[in-house]
Amino acid sequence: MEIILVLLPISILLGLFFIGGFVWMTKKGQYDDLETPKFKMLLEDKIKNIAPKENQK
Repeated sequence: MEIILVLLPISILLGLFFIGGFVWMTKKGQYDDLETPKFKMLLEDKIKNIAPKENQK
């Protein structure tokens, strides 16, 4: 029975931590666009020339 006095405040603090994290991510726009990321892998990326300038002639 005494363990409830320890576990209850810990669980309340943990819940508040996750709720605060969710609110923070929502305000930062983390969940604004849920559709585009799943299609990004299908889009072709432009080929970038990553060779160093000294090797280019």
